[in-house]
Amino acid sequence: MIYLTLYWEFFKIGLFAVGGSLATLPFIRQLVGKYGWITERQILDMIAISESTPGSIGVNVATFVGNVTAGVLGGIVATMGVITSSIVIIIIVAHYITRFHETQIIKSTFVSIRPAATGLIAAVGFEIARISLFSIGDYAPIYELFSQKILSILNMKAILLFGAIIFLLRKYKKHPLIYLAGAAAIGIIFKF
Repeated sequence: MIYLTLYWEFFKIGLFAVGGSLATLPFIRQLVGKYGWITERQILDMIAISESTPGSIGVNVATFVGNVTAGVLGGIVATMGVITSSIVIIIIVAHYITRFHETQIIKSTFVSIRPAATGLIAAVGFEIARISLFSIGDYAPIYELFSQKILSILNMKAILLFGAIIFLLRKYKKHPLIYLAGAAAIGIIFKF
């Protein structure tokens, strides 16, 4: 039954995606190969939409995937799956953290989880860059990259926009919605 599968897959994603919503993206990417519910391009679109709408990326993506896969009820089921594990874990942690937050085991656990979460988020960042800034297939061997002309690999419009956004963010530090709206307008005008 599709609803049970959606719930279970997103329950696992919510359970193991340590490090916040961006850490859910490697797990969601695995769903592309496992079930074919969505494409890699749809993942990028979901990230863009999720970054410009309220709520966490994990919840927004679960809702989107569930909706695309099994309609409105699928969206609700997938969303419930991704948040159930968080609710259970937070209740358990909140109960015990006040008693044990100063113990060495708890301190060591949190210190070791941070680099793992950072690695998950960095992996997502590299994957997003590969898909949106370069025209190369999944993990193309290095010799294939050298056999192509370097300019044919680069998505120059996207790289220029990426560089401009980084520059503007560092220089002016405006609200991210301003940059998202500007990038959307540029995409419409220049037909990205």
